Amino acid sequence: QLAGRWFLVSVASRCSHLAEHSHQLEATTVMVTVLDGESLAISTLRRLDGICWEIRQRYLPAQAPGRFLLKGHGHGSKVDMVVGEMDPSSFAILYYQKGRSISVKLYGRTGRVSDAVVDKFEQHVRAVGLSDDVTYYFPTYGFCDSADEFHVLDGEL
Repeated sequence: QLAGRWFLVSVASRCSHLAEHSHQLEATTVMVTVLDGESLAISTLRRLDGICWEIRQRYLPAQAPGRFLLKGHGHGSKVDMVVGEMDPSSFAILYYQKGRSISVKLYGRTGRVSDAVVDKFEQHVRAVGLSDDVTYYFPTYGFCDSADEFHVLDGEL
């Protein structure tokens, strides 16, 4: 159900990097491919200094349906991803947890989602103790379609 192209609409996170660079947010797309019927290959496309970059990650299935694990390098660098709520045709709300830090991301099948979906997202954000002041909305224009071979990164978030 997660397979296909998604547009990053919003992120709620206490990440200091996000707070400091929120004025530089770039339109971001994600392509999800299901491997071997279980794992997720996630390819994120976004601009950095005007150049399109692709970041490739592989999430492994965790114990329960809708739960995935990104194994990072080094101690304490794994990321748990949980599907909070979704309609495969229009939106997905995903939770990411690394250590004690949690963030919530809203993806849409298009760059814009309905007000009702934004309301649902904001309810999920409040449910994990985050608020509007750490919620960032991404541009709905300027998406990358691809990155050249010199701008592909394999790795963790």
